[in-house]
Amino acid sequence: MDLSYILNHLGEEDRAAHRGAVSPPIYQTAIFAFETVAAMRAGFGDELDRTVYTRGNNPTVEILRKKLAALEGAEDALLFGSGAAAIAAGAIACVAAGDHVVCVQKPYSWTRALVRDHLARFGVSHTFVDASDVADVEAALTPATRLIVLESPNTMTYEAQDLAAIAALARARGIRTLCDNSYATPLNQSPLALGIDLVAHSATKYLNGHCDVMAGVLCGSKDLIRETFRGPYMTLGAMLSPHDAWLMIRGLRTLPLRLRQIAATTARVIEFLSAHPKIERIWYPQAANDPQAQLRGANGLFSCTIRCESTSAIERFCEALRRFLMTVSWGGYESLVFPVATVYPPDTRTGFERAGQVPVNLVRLSIGLEEADVLIADLAQALDRV
Repeated sequence: MDLSYILNHLGEEDRAAHRGAVSPPIYQTAIFAFETVAAMRAGFGDELDRTVYTRGNNPTVEILRKKLAALEGAEDALLFGSGAAAIAAGAIACVAAGDHVVCVQKPYSWTRALVRDHLARFGVSHTFVDASDVADVEAALTPATRLIVLESPNTMTYEAQDLAAIAALARARGIRTLCDNSYATPLNQSPLALGIDLVAHSATKYLNGHCDVMAGVLCGSKDLIRETFRGPYMTLGAMLSPHDAWLMIRGLRTLPLRLRQIAATTARVIEFLSAHPKIERIWYPQAANDPQAQLRGANGLFSCTIRCESTSAIERFCEALRRFLMTVSWGGYESLVFPVATVYPPDTRTGFERAGQVPVNLVRLSIGLEEADVLIADLAQALDRV
């Protein structure tokens, strides 16, 4: 993969048409005019690849489409206003009333809501499984199964799946597969090369990398992308704006550099936390003692469980942090902390857990681009409050 060409040149080759601009222009327009009826008719005949209405295609968004498709080794891609929209469009394009979906047990919360609540309203049944064992996936399949939704790994406790084995299982039965690849990014994992049909990203995270854009991407074959485009994409209209596409093009240029620096800092932070007596467990796919480790690359998202008696101790820890912002999401310059305790009642005891739930004493950390020593010192003083 020629990263330099993809990130800095692909889709931007015709600079002469833009007066030599090194950064691509923002086509901040909703509509495009035609000189003849025949030209307009042709535009309506292929809105995916022609410019008619920015809800369908826009030159700035198209540049980003080409870059992300190339990074994922896909024939094409679609850009959305969020990762949730990308996953929803991909799933809706694959199922109809009476169909059945198999989904990983602990997906992104809005993926769970899509499968459990919204698809169910339209007659699509579902089964959640611990897909770390391919046999569990196979056992969940029914004659009505049309889609398997994967997230390898998930972004809280990092269970991974054998994508190649599940893809082979699905293809033998005519079942489509959709994998959320937000954690790994295309630099560290290529689900399409392993046989997966559709790959989705919350591009808000590492792909953009600056916490200033909400975006999603769906990658796949030209036929599947066109099918999705003609269906949920154009119907629901959850497209990405030209300005946000331009910001993402800017963010992509530094993706390899950002991931390398973040991974190096994260290794030092994890080394510190692993030796701390108040840390019960580190949850990180690249940890040497983690049997689920399947990714060759590393990044800055991991979780840890803290030895404590109730959520009040977690609150003291998180509120004492000064270099970590307490918020959702991950993947930007800023280091972030997300306590799972926020979704539990106040002062919940650590033993209050149900099957399939994330432990209440789990805290997720996203390491940014600050200096490792600064982050470690901040974590040390916050752990003193536990």
